[in-house]
Order: sequence, then C-alpha cells, then structure tokens
Amino acid sequence: MKLQEFKLSDPFSMGVELEFQILNSRDFNLVRGAPDLLDLLKKTPHLGEVKPEMTESMIEINSSVHESHATLVGELTEIRDLLTRQADRLNLRITGGGAHPFQMWSDQRIYAAPRFNHLSELYGYLAKQFTVFGQHIHIGCSNGDEALYLIHLFSRYVPQFIALSASSPFYQGVDTTFDSSRLTAVNAFPLSGRAPLVESWEAFIDYFDKMSNYRVVESMKDFYWDIRPKPEYGTIEIRVCDTPLTVEKAAAIAAYAQALARYLVLERPYAVSEDVYLLYNYNRFQACRFGPDGNFIDPYSKEHRSLRADILATLALIAPHATVLNSEAPLAVLRECVTKGGNDSTWLRGAFSETDSLNEVVRLQSTRWMGRTLH
Repeated sequence: MKLQEFKLSDPFSMGVELEFQILNSRDFNLVRGAPDLLDLLKKTPHLGEVKPEMTESMIEINSSVHESHATLVGELTEIRDLLTRQADRLNLRITGGGAHPFQMWSDQRIYAAPRFNHLSELYGYLAKQFTVFGQHIHIGCSNGDEALYLIHLFSRYVPQFIALSASSPFYQGVDTTFDSSRLTAVNAFPLSGRAPLVESWEAFIDYFDKMSNYRVVESMKDFYWDIRPKPEYGTIEIRVCDTPLTVEKAAAIAAYAQALARYLVLERPYAVSEDVYLLYNYNRFQACRFGPDGNFIDPYSKEHRSLRADILATLALIAPHATVLNSEAPLAVLRECVTKGGNDSTWLRGAFSETDSLNEVVRLQSTRWMGRTLH
C-alpha cells in the first residue's frame, strides 16, 4: 500500500481523541457497555465522533478541528454531558483515567469489528491487555517536512506530557508505584516507541514503502509510536498521554501542545538531533515512574533537572505564543498543578488514602469526570 501525500491543514490547529472507561454502577468495575451505549448515541445528533475501541468496556471520542482552547473545551464538555446522560439511561458510569484500578484484562471481550478482530488474532493476549485509556493530541502542520521536524523536536518534550497527564497509578488491584502504568502496555507492541530519524516527507515515504513491501505494515495505524504523522489529516499525533480525569484537563494539555508547537516552528530553538533519542527511553521512564519528580536530562544542554522544573521553564518560554493563541488561562492551570506538585495520579492516590477502597476511588473519579462534584 502506498502512503498518501501529506494533506495540507491549518498550522497549529488542534483536535483530540479521548478513550474512556465504561463502568457498572454497582462496584464500578469495567462492563461490556460499548455496544449498547453506541447504539443509543446513534439516535442522538452530537458534535465530534464517538467510536468503539479495542474492547467492549471502552469508548473513544474524537473532537472536531479547533483553532482555540475555548472552542475545544466547549465541544468536549458538550460531548461529556451527552455521554453522561446516555450512560445514566443505561445505568452505566463513565470515567477518565489511564487504566482501571482493579479490572482483570482476561475478563475483557474484543469489540466485534474487523480491525479489532485482526489485532486480536495478531497480538493474542496483548489485545485484551490493551484495555488502557489514552489522550491523543493532533496538531496541524503546513506540510510533511514540518510534521517530521515537529515530531523530532516534540520528542524532547514527551516526558513532560507523560508527567502532566499521568493518571494510571493503580493496575490489576495494586499500586504500581508508577504515575503512568499505561505506557507499559503500549511498549509491548513491536512497532511502539520512537519514530525513525527521517527529516523529509519524501524520505519518510521511502521508509513506509520499505516497511509495506516487507508486509510489516499496511497503514500508519500499524505504527504505535509515541508521536506519528497522520498524512490524511495533515497533523502530527501525540500519543503518550493518559486520559485525564476531566475534559478541562484534557483541553488544557492540548492547548499546551498547541502553544509549544507554535514556539518550535516559529522560533526553531533546536536542530533535529539523534541525541534526543539517546536519552529518550531514560527520560520517558523517569516520567512514567515519578511524574513531575522524575529526573530529566536535557539532550541539548546536558543539564539534569526535575521534570517539574523543565515544564515550568517551558511554560515561561512559550508564554508569548500562548498569548497569541488566547490560551494563557489553561496554561496557568497547568502551571499551578505543577507548582503544587500534583497530577491526576496524585489525586487518585489521595482518594485511596482517604477511602482505603479502589471501588470507592473509581466511584469518585467517575463522579469527577461526569462533571458532578470533586473538581
């Protein structure tokens, strides 16, 4: 299969995909509610898209394309409210979070769709273990060369996005001691991790053709990279974030990506360098394990600092771009969260410390996601 040409899109436009957990309202475990919920949603006109995911206890929403944080958070709020109403009709609950705290992957059922059935046949038990929940952020690019530049420059900032969004400290009934345990499930796939260091779209097409001719891949969907180009949309897709516990947090992280992209493209502060990838796995692990407290090694300056310090320094650098994009307010919220030392994993551990019950933790996080209380 030939890779299509890179579609032109408005630079720095953005959109998000969010994967959510479907829960029963008794003990707040995952439940196979996607088919019924999707059938109900088909009867109600709504913004964006709502789609199935790998297993029947998952659902995904895709936003429209947005130029501003204000319109993005407005649309996500409308979709959340619709999902909440329809879930209530089915006596279901919906929540964010990167991993369900106590579900067992072996209990899950693959959603009956050709692609998911194919992936189940190909990846075996890994397909069910992929019952984890992420936020993907799309940023518009003017051409394929710019997209590849952004991918390689954004790779320096991947640990920041992991630390900011981390919301999966619990898995299979235990505290993993990680802020983000979700990415360990992604790491198991053979085409995960970093993109190859290719700098022109023409060279990337050659790379894709080789992989396709080997019959390793059929489309860009077969690459599970942390950041990948999406030529059919004219975007790059950042895939490392856990699903946050609120749509407001999801929109704020997307606004951060948008302002950072504008800074990187217009100011060109760094050259593309393999040194970013020499340190990539180390920095990525530190973010998954320790969140904002993780150690970060800057591949350009060689300085060691906490991820918290690196995020705060980056927020200061991109402040003029946030002003142009009218996203000062959501970035101020992220700054406050980082300054206080917390992320959603901190909140989840705090809820468990107070309740000593993972069932109660999930009830509280679903109440929070559904916009009812506990902000």
